[in-house]
Amino acid sequence: MDSVSLSEVTVMRRTHLGFMHSFTQPFSGVTISPKFCHSKVVGSRAISSSVSSTKSQYVYGESLAATADSDYKMNGLTLKNRISSVKERLLLDAFDDEYGGVVVDHGRLPSSPTVFTSMLQSSLSDWRRKGKKGVWLKLPVEQSELVPVAVKQGFEYHHAEKGYVMLTYWIPEEEPCMLPGNASHQVGVGGFVLNQYKEVLVVQEKYCTSSNTGLWKLPTGFINESEEIFSGAVREVKEETGVDTDFLEVIAFRHAHNVAFEKSDLFFICMLKPLSDKIIIDNLEIKAAKWMPLVEFVEQPMIKGDKMFKRVIEICEARLRHRYCGLSPHRLVSAFDGRPSSLYYNVVDDDDPSHSNCTAEFY
Repeated sequence: MDSVSLSEVTVMRRTHLGFMHSFTQPFSGVTISPKFCHSKVVGSRAISSSVSSTKSQYVYGESLAATADSDYKMNGLTLKNRISSVKERLLLDAFDDEYGGVVVDHGRLPSSPTVFTSMLQSSLSDWRRKGKKGVWLKLPVEQSELVPVAVKQGFEYHHAEKGYVMLTYWIPEEEPCMLPGNASHQVGVGGFVLNQYKEVLVVQEKYCTSSNTGLWKLPTGFINESEEIFSGAVREVKEETGVDTDFLEVIAFRHAHNVAFEKSDLFFICMLKPLSDKIIIDNLEIKAAKWMPLVEFVEQPMIKGDKMFKRVIEICEARLRHRYCGLSPHRLVSAFDGRPSSLYYNVVDDDDPSHSNCTAEFY
C-alpha cells in the first residue's frame, strides 16, 4: 500500500465523508457498503477496509461485485474512480441524438420499478444539468410496469406498437417542445382495373355500414409499413380478388381529416392493368367480386349520389380517352438520406408526345 502524508489523508477523509453525506441523503433507508464508510489512519499511512471475495454489496438493489483484492486505497485516484463508477451505475444508459436530446437504451433498463424510479430521477437531473432537451424512452411490453413510473415523472405518451410504448420528456421549460409528433396520417389505396371489354373489377365487402349494403365498389385497402403505393395497390387487388395486375398510374388522391382515431387519411386512386381475369375472392373480407360493365358501375345510386367518387370515375374515363394523364413512380436517390425512394410525376414532351405515359393503353 502506498504511503501518503497525514495532511493528504486528512483532505481525502474530508472528501470521502462529504461525498458520503451527499450520497446518502436522497437514499434514506438504503444500506451503503461498509467499504465506503470508514478508513483509519495509522501513523502516516491510510489503511482501507477490505471486503471478502465471497460477498457482494448492493446500492439501490444493484449488485456491486467484490473481488479478493478489492481494498480501496486512499490514494485519491482509486477512490475517485470508484465514486465515478458508482455514480454512473445510478444513471440510465442513454446515448445522444443529433438534436441535442438523448435516447434511453431500452435493452439495459433495470427490472425493478423502485430502481427504475431512482435511476430515472437521477438521470433527469443529470440531463437537465448538461443542457439536454428531448428524452426518448422506449418501454418494451415485458416491462410495462415501468410505464406509470415514467408518466408520474412527467413523461408523455408518443405512440405505441404491439411490442412497446414510446414516451417522451421535454426538459427546457422556457422553450416550446420541438419533438416531432406521432404519425398523423393513414394511407389507403383503391385499384381501378379495367379489362378489354370495358368491365371494371368490383367487390362487395362482408363488413360494411348499412348504407353501403349491396354496393359494388373498387378493391381498396391500407398500405403496409415500408410498402410503396404502387405495390400496395397491386397487393390489395390480388388479396381481395385473386386477379394479377400491373400498376400504371396514380390518377388522383383524396385528403380527408378526423377519419380514424382522429388521424388524417390519404387515399390514392390507382389505375391497374389486368394480367389475369379469373376471380378468387378472399372469404375473410369479401362477400363477392366480379367484372362489371363500367356503364353499369357508374349508374349505381350510391356512386351517382357521391360527387367526389363521380368525379373520380370521370377522371378515369378521361384517362382512357387520353385526355388526362396521371402520375407514375420513378425511383430516385436523394442526397438528404442517400436512399432510393419513389417520386411520382409525369412530364409531357411537346416535341414528342410519345415519350409520355399518357399514350399508354390499359388493356
